[in-house]
Amino acid sequence: MAISQPAHDDAVWPALLADGWPDTRDTVHMWSQIVGKIRMANTPVVNHWWNVTLYVTTTGLTTSPIPYGDRTFQIDFDFQDHRLEIGTSDGEERSMKLEPRTVADFYDEVMTHLDELGLTTRIWTTPVEVPGVDAPFEADVDHASYNAEAMNRFWRSLVQSDRVFHQFRARFVGKVSPVHFFWGGFDLAVTRFSGRTAPPHPGGAPHCGPQVMHEAYSHEVSSAGYWPGGGPEGAYYSYAYPEPPGYRESPAGPAGASFRDDLGEFILPYEVVRGADDPDAVLLEFLQATYDAAANNGNWDRAALDADKGSLPGLSAAERMASRR
Repeated sequence: MAISQPAHDDAVWPALLADGWPDTRDTVHMWSQIVGKIRMANTPVVNHWWNVTLYVTTTGLTTSPIPYGDRTFQIDFDFQDHRLEIGTSDGEERSMKLEPRTVADFYDEVMTHLDELGLTTRIWTTPVEVPGVDAPFEADVDHASYNAEAMNRFWRSLVQSDRVFHQFRARFVGKVSPVHFFWGGFDLAVTRFSGRTAPPHPGGAPHCGPQVMHEAYSHEVSSAGYWPGGGPEGAYYSYAYPEPPGYRESPAGPAGASFRDDLGEFILPYEVVRGADDPDAVLLEFLQATYDAAANNGNWDRAALDADKGSLPGLSAAERMASRR
């Protein structure tokens, strides 16, 4: 399998495989939707759908504890040993291999394990937010790929992205989302809020009613994330809703970043970050510059929302000095 040669340490910021990754990505995307919908079916709705997300762990992705009566259970993707683990608060466990298998087969085994554990859960089995993918999980035999090395590399890119996103999140004292993984778009995201309400979102995501996006974008946001689409190795993105005048003409930060009119977002290719001498600094520069574009053009109350710039985590000494001027 061909792997592009990174300028930085491939063990830390890995290159994604040229072969075997897209099919694996699309299959695991459907698997993650099954697991995410199980969490959604068993948790109370939280603003902006924060109750449905997954989280990056030291081995993969987790639902975190899910309530079920007076019990809880948790589902974990392990992308080191390549297993799906289901554990309950009363000590019961089930485990299944992550390997080439259809979405239909994966769905059937997961639901069988839940039934055996006394955690029977019914979900709406139509995929969401994925253009052109309409087959319900129980009938999807087209997505059936699993390249373990490719998936491990993507997970390790999530580990690094999650770590830097947490540094960026700490720079804000206003309302801000957790750093979390949305299985709808299969992306890691963190979102800041101005505190003002937003006009109703126009919607349009496949198999998502307008109420879904109305809730997600009920208030003004500057949102950033990492998405494994949009390029050979995916890209970091940043957007504002609603988009303020002058936003897309603002500086995008590091070399290689730009505004994509077709996407309505600022984009920074993942390979630019992983190949940099200081990937953390490049990614933080992009996140900060694009937030500045949203907050400045949107007239956010930055004095109330931004953390004390003299102690912002992730800033270089030069940046701290500049922030005091």
